[in-house]
Parts: sequence; C-alpha cells; structure tokens
Amino acid sequence: MQTHSRDKKSLLNRLKRIEGQVKGIQRMIIEEKYCFDVLTQIAAVRAAINKVGLIILENHTRNCISEAINTEQKEEKLDELMQVIMKFIK
Repeated sequence: MQTHSRDKKSLLNRLKRIEGQVKGIQRMIIEEKYCFDVLTQIAAVRAAINKVGLIILENHTRNCISEAINTEQKEEKLDELMQVIMKFIK
C-alpha cells in the first residue's frame, strides 16, 4: 500500500481509536452493561472500520489502479479492484 506519511499516521490513529473502542466494549461486557449500549458501541466500531477500509480502497484506486489503467495490466487490476470491492461490501 502506497501512502504518504501523514495519511499513514491518520490511518494508524483511526485504528488506535478503534482498538480503544473494542477494549471499551470488552469492559462493557465484563461489567454487564446494558445490551443496547454495547450494541451501539459495536455499531460505532463497524462504522469506523468501514471508514478505514474506504480510505484504503480510495488510496488503492487513485494510486495502484490509476497507474495500471494505461498498461497491459489494466484488465488484471480492474478485476482485482472488483474483487476487493465485492469482499468489502459483503
């Protein structure tokens, strides 16, 4: 994955926040918090991890795929992009 150092730092910060959220969910379960509150936090983690995935997908499309568009690898890279999109949306 090709990223600028500030983009990489931003992604790592997002992932650290997500890690903190997951640890918070673990504490909530240990402390037997109200299910609605736990589920709300789980939904927040899902949204956050999806956002990280979308950022990486955009980066991949703008860099790797756009570089391959005018090469012999065009079809291969487009197939790769479609495969990852299909995995991502499932």
